Amino acid sequence: MKRLFASMLLFLAEGLEQKRIPVGGQAVIEGVLMKGPERWGLSVRKPDGEIENETWQSFSRTKRMPWKLPIVRGVVTMVEMMTVGFRALNKSAQIAVGEEEKITPKEFLLSVLVAIGAVVGLFIALPLWLSDLAVTSWGLTQTGKNILEGCVRGLVFIAYVGGIGLWSEIRQVFRYHGAEHKTINAFESGADMTPENIRKFSRIHPRCGTSFLLIVVAVSIVVFSIAGSGSILWRIGSRIVLLPLVMGISYEIIKGASCAGILGRILMAPAMSFQYLTTREPDEKQIEVALTSLETALGRKLSPVAAEAPAE
Repeated sequence: MKRLFASMLLFLAEGLEQKRIPVGGQAVIEGVLMKGPERWGLSVRKPDGEIENETWQSFSRTKRMPWKLPIVRGVVTMVEMMTVGFRALNKSAQIAVGEEEKITPKEFLLSVLVAIGAVVGLFIALPLWLSDLAVTSWGLTQTGKNILEGCVRGLVFIAYVGGIGLWSEIRQVFRYHGAEHKTINAFESGADMTPENIRKFSRIHPRCGTSFLLIVVAVSIVVFSIAGSGSILWRIGSRIVLLPLVMGISYEIIKGASCAGILGRILMAPAMSFQYLTTREPDEKQIEVALTSLETALGRKLSPVAAEAPAE
């Protein structure tokens, strides 16, 4: 249960990674979830050392109007990704614990609700409260208060991820996160898809969901200013309501930066540095799971000689 809860907190704080077509992914408990052009592939290491795979068809409403409109498509994509992510986390938890310790639907729902409450408390209420204290002490303007709130939100996230990174079971999730990045980097470069070769690639990926956070923090400073001042309950509620707009705008910025070449990489460099907190160097067994997940998502074995790079 504690692995599930901590992974849920990380997932809600970070979000599922957005990669350009055709592949993307997320680390789960003892495994990796990958998305191909037509299906999802989940691979999890069982207690006996074997890898269990599951696959299901992918479907996105963002291919149709009005869901494919800018900003709207970002919100819809995030909702779809989080829905699939929760499903994968639940399934991976069931597989990883084996037959001896089954997680009931009630326990899973409780973990989701507590994790959502913790995210609201840590990343919305706490920054608001701390910025209120600073306003009282320093006499900041409303603009200064909004900027401070955003900075505090970013610092809280860094402290949170750094703190849970001390937890051995979360470090394991971070290793699978690194394995997922290495596998996608190798695949996109057209390299030989063997665990030994994949291990040579970087565990940092330019379209990681961790990078999404810095953009969210910056965008939230502007968007949350719409709510103005008011009681603490009003400001917490308004930020929850405005969060989809923040996510939609941030999605468009990430999408644009990924197509902007060198300039986009320069702009995203600070955000990419966050990935050193949420990834660790994986071993070959973890890379094997990530590779199996990618093969499951693509519906084919990847040649050990040369993998076909995805079409841009």
